[in-house]
Amino acid sequence: MNMSKSLKRVRAALQAAGLPDTIQETPLARTAKDAADAIGCGVDQIAKSIVFADTDGKAVLFLTAGGNQVDTIKASVLAGGALQKADAALIRAQTGFAIGGVSPIGHLNPIRAWIDPRLFDFAQIWAAAGTPHHVFGTHAEEIERISSAQRADFTVQTNLM
Repeated sequence: MNMSKSLKRVRAALQAAGLPDTIQETPLARTAKDAADAIGCGVDQIAKSIVFADTDGKAVLFLTAGGNQVDTIKASVLAGGALQKADAALIRAQTGFAIGGVSPIGHLNPIRAWIDPRLFDFAQIWAAAGTPHHVFGTHAEEIERISSAQRADFTVQTNLM
């Protein structure tokens, strides 16, 4: 397995949290459906990391079930102001990850985060492990705990099942 710095940070975050190393290499997954197909799980078991820029220009993270989309109005209320699309440079500077591999854990800098309650419906979910080719499996409760994400309703269902 190619050990990029991003992948090493996610592995270290899992170890620091006392969680097993469940990182798996996958084919390039550009969508939640691609990732679900590669792993053999339901699309809503994929935790997508959606990053916006808040009114202070800081990145904020919304972890959503693969079949849901972030409702920017609900998300803006949670973040305390209008959100803008975060550019690749902001995402990389704040999280240390490139778009397509943003993990909910192992960030370079602390990030305000929210997690979709839909993810708690599953015994196991999968999230990016720092690259577009790696994921890790865990429970939503564990991601909530180690990412300090707040459970909140900020989604619109898109029915990608």
